[in-house]
This record gives sequence, structure tokens and C-alpha cells, in this order.
Amino acid sequence: MTAAPAVEVAPVPMTAKRRGAQLAMLAFAIAVVMVAYASVGLGLDGKIPAGMLTYGLGLGGLMVAAYLVLARFAPWADPLLLPLVTLVNGIGLVVIYRIEQAGQPGASATNQLFWTALGVVMFSATLIVLKDHRALQRLTYTMGFVGLGLLVLPLVPFIGKEINGARIWIGVGGFTIQPAEFAKLALVVFFAGYLVAKRDVLALAGRRLLFIDLPRARDLGPVLITWGFSLAVLILQKDLGSSLLLFGTFIVMLYIATQRTSWVLIGVLLFLGGAILAGQVFDHVAARFEVFLQPESAELYDRELGGSYQLMQGLFGLGSGGILGTGLGEGHPDLIPLSFSDFIFAAAGEELGLTGLMALLMVYALIVERGLRTAIAARDPFSKLLAGGLSFILAWQVFIIVGGVTNLIPLTGLVTPFMSAGGSALLANWILIALLVRMSDAARRPPPQAIQDEGLTQVFQR
Repeated sequence: MTAAPAVEVAPVPMTAKRRGAQLAMLAFAIAVVMVAYASVGLGLDGKIPAGMLTYGLGLGGLMVAAYLVLARFAPWADPLLLPLVTLVNGIGLVVIYRIEQAGQPGASATNQLFWTALGVVMFSATLIVLKDHRALQRLTYTMGFVGLGLLVLPLVPFIGKEINGARIWIGVGGFTIQPAEFAKLALVVFFAGYLVAKRDVLALAGRRLLFIDLPRARDLGPVLITWGFSLAVLILQKDLGSSLLLFGTFIVMLYIATQRTSWVLIGVLLFLGGAILAGQVFDHVAARFEVFLQPESAELYDRELGGSYQLMQGLFGLGSGGILGTGLGEGHPDLIPLSFSDFIFAAAGEELGLTGLMALLMVYALIVERGLRTAIAARDPFSKLLAGGLSFILAWQVFIIVGGVTNLIPLTGLVTPFMSAGGSALLANWILIALLVRMSDAARRPPPQAIQDEGLTQVFQR
């Protein structure tokens, strides 16, 4: 009796058409950045910048390298993520170059290009090393300890540094690092793993108040602990941004895990109550709210970085940009303190106008949408929570910085993802994108194909 032909299972290869479309979108993003770079030179002195070819080859080479790594190690990942991030990162480089040409101390497009290269290295290393993102679930509590340790590291004597009134930096050799940027990634992994394990308990309803089912009192512990820790970050490190980011992310991930609106209401009430209490007790918190409420005050305006001067200069820049902007190279971004960092959104708004800013916000919205689409398509609860949490971090950070620059909410000290100068934020955000790419690849990969093999009698899974 002859053996029946066996079936060997092989992965489905990605089509050449899909690869070509992804590469074409990446090339388009780089072309847009190069046109913007040339526009800066033409606006400044009527000439194309001398280093345009070097700059273009450098940026293009980095992104092609990232594309090759993605195509090899995550071929089924969302094809839009890398081109969208390339576009935002590239526009940030252009704006920093523009500010550098205006003569503002501290602005350096060369340094930012170096950190972009290092970010691409971290992106590639994450994809190569992390073959299966679900392995992070086994490190849930390890990631929690690492995240908390990174958050409190700036408080350690000798290595902690206070810059511009906030103690959120550590000094390593000649470099300064902001560990909170990496802490947010570790804590999102911890939140995802913890909530997957405890979501059934946290979803239980206690008493009903009006139309809301309140959680049981015994289940409030995780929220109260996270709330207390976020207040400690606000009070001890004077870091409103990280505090808001930490607590807001936990509450949203808790809502995703349990589908209980009551957790969101409790979180909002706790944070507002804590912020009001801190504003009454601590001067540096009260100063942030004072600037927010009375930015036009002459007394506050006279204090350059400790008052409303920076905020008002940013608002003046946005106002002078109008709908279409002054044009790249034709504004005055150097009049805004730290316009290459905290206020790069205002600097870009002056020269790109409301139209350009809306286009940038649409690009951010697309990145977040692709991340949320990955969360929806994920096949396990941990992946859904992790992708949702990482997407929310990016969206929340953009909202906080844009809200602060436009005086919608108090200034927080966060930076615009992928645009602002600074290595810590750029590296952490490239790792964030790598995690989304890895999960997207797992979620979008089609089922393996069955291949007949006459000489085999068993089914093998590659």
C-alpha cells in the first residue's frame, strides 16, 4: 500500500506589487522632505542649500536600510507606518535646519540626523531581536520594575540633572538622557500584561450610580497606586508631561481591557483633584496654571522661560503664519525660545501656516490609525492591549504638546514626536514604531500555504 501524499506548510510570500508600493511611498516621503529642504534655502538666500545632495543621500540611505530590514524581518507589516514616520521625521529635520540657519543656539540639524540614524538602528535591532512580541508578556513585572526605575532615576544624587526647572534628566559622560521616554515603553508592556491577567476581576461591577456601574472598592488599588505615582512624578520631578502621560495611558488601557466607562470617569476625577491639590501646595505647579490662565499678563511675560514669554512668542508666531504661512525660510522662528525643541510645532506653524500644521496632524492621525488597526486585527488580548496602548501614547503626546503650544491646556514640557530635537525621545519613538511594525506583521500575515510532498507522511509547520 502506498502512503498518501503528505502536506508541508510554507509561509505565504509577500507579492512584489506590495513591496513596490511600499518602496514608492517611502521614496515619495523622502522627495517631499527634500523639496522642503530646498525651499528653506530658496527662502533664505534664493539658492538651493549646498549640502542638499549629502543630506538627501544620508536620509534616503537610512530609510532604505530601514525598509530592507522591515522587508526581511517583518514583510507583512503595515506598509504605511515607515513612510509616514519618515515624512514626519524628515520635516522635523528641515525645521531644525531652518532654525539653525536663523542662528538660535542649540539647534543642530547634523545632530538630529545623527540621532535619526541611531533611531533607525534601534528600529532595526528591535525587529531583528524581537521575533515574537508575545515574549514580552512573560516579562510583565520585570518591565514594570524597569519602567518605575527609569522614572525615578533622575532623582538619584550626582547623576540626576535639573534643566529648565524640571529634574527629568540624567548625565552620562558628556550626554544627557531623559529616561522617562524609555520608561513609557516599559510601562505600557507592564500595563498590557497586568491588565490581561486581571481584566476579569477589574471588569466586575459594584454599585450602580445613576447610569454608571461603579467598580468594587477593593479593585481601586491599581488605579490609586498609579495615580499616586503620577502625582509623585509631578511633585518631585516637576514633570507635568510624564505624569499626565503615565496616568492617562493606564486609564485608557484599563478602559480597553474592561470596557467600563466608570474607570475613565474615576481617572479624570482623580487626576483633576490631584492637580488642583498640587497647584495649591506647590509653587511650580501653581506657576504652570497661572501662565495658562493669564498668558498675556505683563508680570508673567517678563519672565522668559519661567513665565509666559515663550508661550506668547509661540502664539505670535502661529498668528503671523496665518492660513498658508510665511513660507519656509521666510519667518522668524528664532524669536521663540527653544523653538527647535518644545516649541517646534509653533516654529513650523509660522512658516507652513494652518494648512501645513493640519497636514502634519493628519500624518500623525494616520500613524495612530494604523496602530489602532493593528490592535483590532491582533489575535490575542495582550497584542490588542499593547498595540492600543502604544498608539494612544503617540496620540496623547501629540495632543498634550499641541494643546500646550496653543494654550488649550497648561504647558507640560513634552516634545513633538519625531520632530523635536533630542535623542531620547527620538530613539524611544523609533522603538515604539518597531513594536507596532512587529505586531502588525503578526496580525496581517496570512495563513500558511499547503504544499504537497509525495515522499512525506506527516505535516510539518515551518
